[in-house]
Amino acid sequence: MLGPKQEAQGALFYEFSIDDHVPQDHLLRSIDRFVDLSSIRAHLAESYSHTGRPSIDPELLIRMLLVGYCLGIRSERRLCEEVHLNLAYRWFCRLDLADPVPNHSTFSKNRHGRFRDSGLLRHLFETSVARCIADGLVSGQRFAADASLIEAGANKQNSTRKEDWDTGTIKPEDAPRAVREYLDVLDDAAFGAASEVEPKFTSHSDPASQWTAARKGPAFFSYSTNYLIDTDYSVIVDVEATRSIRQAEVGSVRTMLDRVKDTFDLHPERIIADTAYGSGPMLGWLVKRGIAPHIPVIDQAKRAEGVWTRDAFTWDPESDRYICPEGHDLKQFRRNYSDPNRGPTGKGTARYRSLKLTCQACPSKAQCCPDSDTRTINREPNEGARQVARDISKTKQYVISMRLRKKVEMLFAHLKRILGLGRLRLRGPCGANDEFLLAATAQNLRKLSKIFPALQQTRKA
Repeated sequence: MLGPKQEAQGALFYEFSIDDHVPQDHLLRSIDRFVDLSSIRAHLAESYSHTGRPSIDPELLIRMLLVGYCLGIRSERRLCEEVHLNLAYRWFCRLDLADPVPNHSTFSKNRHGRFRDSGLLRHLFETSVARCIADGLVSGQRFAADASLIEAGANKQNSTRKEDWDTGTIKPEDAPRAVREYLDVLDDAAFGAASEVEPKFTSHSDPASQWTAARKGPAFFSYSTNYLIDTDYSVIVDVEATRSIRQAEVGSVRTMLDRVKDTFDLHPERIIADTAYGSGPMLGWLVKRGIAPHIPVIDQAKRAEGVWTRDAFTWDPESDRYICPEGHDLKQFRRNYSDPNRGPTGKGTARYRSLKLTCQACPSKAQCCPDSDTRTINREPNEGARQVARDISKTKQYVISMRLRKKVEMLFAHLKRILGLGRLRLRGPCGANDEFLLAATAQNLRKLSKIFPALQQTRKA
């Protein structure tokens, strides 16, 4: 028969537990076991006054931000609404049913103030890395590095050509926050000092963002998030925000390797990356530090099919010469200089040539230098490190490394597709850095929860 109509009945008292209504297999239950915020209050102690009204608990704000980044809630206004309505979110944030949810403007006030000044988000990220190390997910033997473009919160309609924008007329005290940050990083190696090449357009709302067409499509303003990961379990051991140009991205790897060494005492046996990182100075920097570069070498000395490449020539370091397959010498200098200032300096690119008479009479000239009178080989200052990388590329370990390199690309796909970080909400270098740190922290926490899921408990009848 037809049952009675369901109507809400008010009650004077309720016996209700949020914990009983959060599913045992909920993602936040697994993540909660790895969130250690015990040091936050001590970390921020100097940022609070001893007088005045009591502040909102910073641990609550961080827990709410973790909910947003772990579950792909990009808007802080929407995040506050979701925490207000969702029991699982309230449980994770340690909020009871009657506890109020902070206003969304509270996040901006704290982010631009005490969070950023104290480096709290960097501290939070490093805490997640330390937990991964403690749980045996990071061996520190093999690292992989790469960068990915993230669209900035700016568009071409509100931009100016570089030559039409005079930074000398900008008054920092009257400029928006993103413009002040842009002026602050003009000499930063990750931003203004990364390259002398000026971008075609500069955004008015976020001038530090890079105008780029790297995706082979319509150009847009962007930042680059740079990841350094341990390939054992794809744990992100460091992250850095830079301009979206190769020089800045390559330089960030040095910064991250030094920081990981200082913070966690991790010194990898090898570093895995794509060709963009295969320049001579970068390879030389790695080899000097005892890190094997599993990186394709950037080599412009290509030859037509059937013509001997550089690999066919033998380098003799004692005599400072190359030896061709026919046994002839290629030298940089063929006489002794009485004036040492005119001789070899050891700086810059050295050019090694064979004798014209020798090449003209050589039976293998068609295979060596068919279009020139002599054979020339240019040797860069870091040619030794480049040769180390070439030798590594012929090993079986290199083939394995190229497969492992895909792990960092999978993390970028997860960042954009699952966490929804395809476009930045915050502007300026600091805003980009904040978002990248929180997203990397969320990815590490999700990795921990996946490898060590929460034990399923039998629900009481």
